[in-house]
Amino acid sequence: MTTEATLPTTSASPTARQIWTRGRGVALALVLLLAGAVAIAVVRSGDHHGELDPRSADPAGSRAVAELLAERGVSTRVVTTLDAARAATGPDTTLLVAAPDLLTERQQTRLHATVADSGGRTVLVAPGGRAVERLVPGVTADPALSFDSTLAPACDLPAARRAGTADTGGLRYSTHLAADACYPSRRLATLLRVPDTSAEGTPGDTVVLGARDILVNDRLDDHGNASLALQLLGSRDHLVWYLPSLSDVPDPDEERGFFDLLPSGWLWGTLQLFIAAALAALWRARRLGPLVPEKLPVAIRASETVEGRARLYRKANARDRAATALRSATRTRLAPLVGVPVTRAHTPEALLPALSAHLHGDGQPLHSLLFGPPPGDDAALIALADQLDALESEVRRP
Repeated sequence: MTTEATLPTTSASPTARQIWTRGRGVALALVLLLAGAVAIAVVRSGDHHGELDPRSADPAGSRAVAELLAERGVSTRVVTTLDAARAATGPDTTLLVAAPDLLTERQQTRLHATVADSGGRTVLVAPGGRAVERLVPGVTADPALSFDSTLAPACDLPAARRAGTADTGGLRYSTHLAADACYPSRRLATLLRVPDTSAEGTPGDTVVLGARDILVNDRLDDHGNASLALQLLGSRDHLVWYLPSLSDVPDPDEERGFFDLLPSGWLWGTLQLFIAAALAALWRARRLGPLVPEKLPVAIRASETVEGRARLYRKANARDRAATALRSATRTRLAPLVGVPVTRAHTPEALLPALSAHLHGDGQPLHSLLFGPPPGDDAALIALADQLDALESEVRRP
């Protein structure tokens, strides 16, 4: 039983240097892309530090409105958990939820159950479609945003009429409830005040804001933003400012999937990218068209083709491929001479016994010659070619 030799690494296999040469451009691009992403994240993290936080004096913070409310005798208390927000609700309290979309479905349901009977005011800042439907049943959010940021009141709500134009443009809402629909954009309101008619005693209400602009420091002095913010948040003696945070642990029984953690806009963005990629592929396929065969302008001699391929093999040090081509061609020519079908010319079990019987010799040197490992250097490759020629000449000899 013959033992097959383990073939060495072929000369066509890329070396570590070749891999680095080919991939260094892609690696450099990835490093630059990563560095740019980190730089953008650092810059933007500074811009959004303390966003809608009444303790922050940053442009995106809300310390200015909290200071103005304090001058009017309204105390502001910041809470970061749902339990603290629910415990602080009451008839003399305004609860502001800075980021309703960050709450889980069960948290939104629990918050609605609490504020519905509190008799106080709840202000929701730019809740999305799913959040507003759970926090204020009967109100829906339109997917399209308002084109204009500064809008006129166009309603009978006293606070809106006194404030005048304000930067409420953002999300737009519609409802079938008896509510004050203010600051319309294309016939949909960007501010809704929904009274709570089911509560006993002092009736409360819920205010839905389509944008946060009237609350941030750098926009508070524009138009009637300050007036509208003070009237909406200063109707009670106490203001509870709810900022959902990582410490607000959701219910352990509530399971959230990966898609629940993604904003709703990612779905539409991904769908648009997929459609764009499909259209681009279709365009490129139609532009290229079918393959068209062309005749060569000149006839090339077979010897020149062989010589050109040999030079390519030599340039790439592909002795293994050259030896494989020589042995395969020799086996194909020898098989019919010894009565073996061409389809089995590359099978040692079929070719070697017939060839040994024809030459009346041992099959082991023939196996090494026709099916052996690749030569180690150019001299060995030349010797192999000479031996194959000699073998074919001997077989053809009468």
